[in-house]
Amino acid sequence: MNRLRCLKLIHFATVIVSIHISIAHAQYGPPRDDGGFQKHSKEKVELGQLLFFDKILSGNKNISCASCHHPLNGTADGLPLGIGEGGTGMGPSRALNGVTAAGFNYKKRIPRNAPALFNLGHKDFQTMFHDGRVQINTRHASGFTTPAGNQTPRGLESPLAAQAMFPVTSADEMAGEPGSNPVADAAEAKRFTGPDGVWELLASRIRAIPEYVSLFHKAYPGKFSAVNQITMVDIANAIAAFESSTWRADNSPFDRFMAGEADCFSKQAREGLVLFLGKGQCSSCHAGRFQTDHRFHAIAMPQIGPGKGDGSAGNHDYGRERVTGRESDRYKFRTPSLRNVALTAPYGHCGAYYDLKTTIKHHLNPASAISEFNPAYTRVPNTNTLTGHDMALMQNSEEVRNMVSRSEIRQIPLTDEEVDKIVEFLYCLTDPKSFNMLNQIPHRVPSGLPITD
Repeated sequence: MNRLRCLKLIHFATVIVSIHISIAHAQYGPPRDDGGFQKHSKEKVELGQLLFFDKILSGNKNISCASCHHPLNGTADGLPLGIGEGGTGMGPSRALNGVTAAGFNYKKRIPRNAPALFNLGHKDFQTMFHDGRVQINTRHASGFTTPAGNQTPRGLESPLAAQAMFPVTSADEMAGEPGSNPVADAAEAKRFTGPDGVWELLASRIRAIPEYVSLFHKAYPGKFSAVNQITMVDIANAIAAFESSTWRADNSPFDRFMAGEADCFSKQAREGLVLFLGKGQCSSCHAGRFQTDHRFHAIAMPQIGPGKGDGSAGNHDYGRERVTGRESDRYKFRTPSLRNVALTAPYGHCGAYYDLKTTIKHHLNPASAISEFNPAYTRVPNTNTLTGHDMALMQNSEEVRNMVSRSEIRQIPLTDEEVDKIVEFLYCLTDPKSFNMLNQIPHRVPSGLPITD
């Protein structure tokens, strides 16, 4: 009798799992989508790789795209808040003014976490940045909504290419402080186009390097009849080609499981998937092929660091509202993809959490998580390195109470064991080729500038 009952329970559990697996297939669609990724020539990808690692594209020639989005750090920097202009070193050891990145000197911290770049070349990704300030918009002549407005040029091949146009226009990221170089001055004046605009000043540097000119002719055969026709648009398109082709990551155990390889998942990971789709309610936002609905949600993620100038003290970040102007979008941020999420810590728009389990537990009860927020979650050494705003956050300030009141999540009852199972499932979203990306780092760049600090 007991044996029969046990067999019935096992059968019932198997049926439940099978139902949820069927739901996963229906929700996530084909495991791989070759047609969703634009094809690029080898020459264009190699050109984009060199540009991505070349500091020539920063105002003071001291920082590259790779400084904050490096293969050795999961295409990000491993920091809660990045250090751009003025920093030295790579990844978590990057320093500013002699203070290590872990020491949280806020004066020059970039106010948001550097997002990972996996799969962003797929056609499903039509919105870029945490707040979606770059987005496909066919009503605009350029085809995109961007911070440059009508200055946004035509010819950008994808949202990823449009995104690549903007770190170079930020003083804290790549342009430098006003007065330090002409690019920084143009950026301060919001002068992006024209002969003395940010993009033309940088493109002229590239055109002055014969090796780059040769590479552009190979990457864009027949396009340029004169050297001065090479523009920042061509540079951005090449960078996007490199990112899209190199950081495609859709051959994880999950993908193989979806394709019918049942042995790719452990029992705990399968149970985690069931929780992810069901009781945990994770897939209500982390839906679709890349575990994101590409929308914006308010989940009261802790706000650390200098913020974006919002709130009564100017040290909060209103997220999507900064783009749309709608108060209903306050504290909303784009749902991140969960592909390779095990490699892309810290988590949240300002990197408030350093491990997956703590991040998931925040999602279960944001109000409780914020009241119990601990600086150790960001790997900040001690509370003395936090700003007054961060201390107020832990004391449940009025601004934070307002943030919690707008959260779309109230409380989801999961045990620690169930959270562990979801974490096990999330590990299965990692493409094995992403564990070692050393071969993506060039030995040199045409400008002759150092690749590492």
